[in-house]
Amino acid sequence: MGNRWSFRKLILNKNAMNFKYIISLLAITVLLFNCSSGDDDPSDPDPTPDPNPTAVTYNGHIKSIITNNCTSCHGSTPTNGAPMSLTTYSQVKSAVETRGLITRINSTSNPMPPSPNSPLSNADKNLIQQWKDGGFLEN
Repeated sequence: MGNRWSFRKLILNKNAMNFKYIISLLAITVLLFNCSSGDDDPSDPDPTPDPNPTAVTYNGHIKSIITNNCTSCHGSTPTNGAPMSLTTYSQVKSAVETRGLITRINSTSNPMPPSPNSPLSNADKNLIQQWKDGGFLEN
């Protein structure tokens, strides 16, 4: 009978060792998967950055376009029949919102600036539209 108990102890010990081995292997596997890099790490940079990271602003882009092309008539004191001044952020924003400035700069029949001045470049026209679309940022 003594032999029988020794055999049972050996089998139980062997099963206990297998169980411990399986649990240890499972724990290591879980740790490895949790420690691997994943796409949900908030410290990682955006994998698809904005292709146009620079927002169009009045001071950074629009002011120089207006100064170079419009203020000879739309100065602090408008001349040559210009109906308003375009020398400040709020004046230019108001002209875009309420006076149809974008329509006028894109017009082929009644463009702004008028002839004999050169029309704005497509790049400048696009910047003014982007400024409007972006929420009229000042700085």
